[in-house]
Amino acid sequence: MEYFQDIEYYVKEFTSQLIDYLPNFLAAIFLLVFGIWFIKILTGYIRKLIHKKGYDKTIENFVISLVGVGLKILLVILVITQLGFETTSLVAVIGAASLAIGLALQGSLSNFAGGVLILILKPFRVGDWIEAKGVSGSVKETSLFYTKLVTFGNQLAIIPNGQLTNDNIINYTVEGKRRDAITIGISYESNIKLAKEILLNLMMEQEGILKDPEPVVMVTDLADSSVNLSLRFFALNDNFWNCHWYTIEEAKMRLEAAGISIPFPQRDVHFFDHSEGSKNGKKSKNEIQDQRN
Repeated sequence: MEYFQDIEYYVKEFTSQLIDYLPNFLAAIFLLVFGIWFIKILTGYIRKLIHKKGYDKTIENFVISLVGVGLKILLVILVITQLGFETTSLVAVIGAASLAIGLALQGSLSNFAGGVLILILKPFRVGDWIEAKGVSGSVKETSLFYTKLVTFGNQLAIIPNGQLTNDNIINYTVEGKRRDAITIGISYESNIKLAKEILLNLMMEQEGILKDPEPVVMVTDLADSSVNLSLRFFALNDNFWNCHWYTIEEAKMRLEAAGISIPFPQRDVHFFDHSEGSKNGKKSKNEIQDQRN
């Protein structure tokens, strides 16, 4: 009988405390539901605002994710506070855990900081062709920790953001156009003015080569076996490589058609006869021309 009285006492005590606690519980539930709805509305508004401003898609996703996570953490703290728990101890535990995680993930935090810098400073965008850390490729994706490049051979290169922000980056796309410098050698016997005229006309007639600034042909070097001419022109990124390859191929054919030779490296080797039977002690000489590519 005494056992049932104890049970009845605990049931009444639990019911009384539940009734006293129920307003806080319902308020916490309401705060949680309202907070989730508010965060969804706010992040949607921020997304539309960023999209209207024309910012990069990567920045948009990063800002939305950062704001969403921050607001959800704040919401959890508010709900726990509404339930009557001590927030001081909770904050201390979170601080200690954050410190331990930070020490264990120093490299990841460095990459995270690098990702934030890339998103803010925007040294490149998705689709740009860049060169960094000895790798060249088109930017496929920039996340908070890594940047992915698709190389010329269609391989995927993944570079930590921390290394990118601490190294030189060459962006070949950002200016919208590129300058080419093609070197073509002609023989010393060839007519330089005629060669320059042919090469200049070749560049001027191509629609893909920009006329402002104008393409130029200049003598850049008197080499061992050739007079080197440099063809310099600007082209839009989409036309650059087609103009580059076409100019090299067409230049060779047009110069040869005009009788202008493109020499290859050659070397003259001289042999001297020092034998006792040489006439009057004079050296006999044989000249052999060794031609090689």
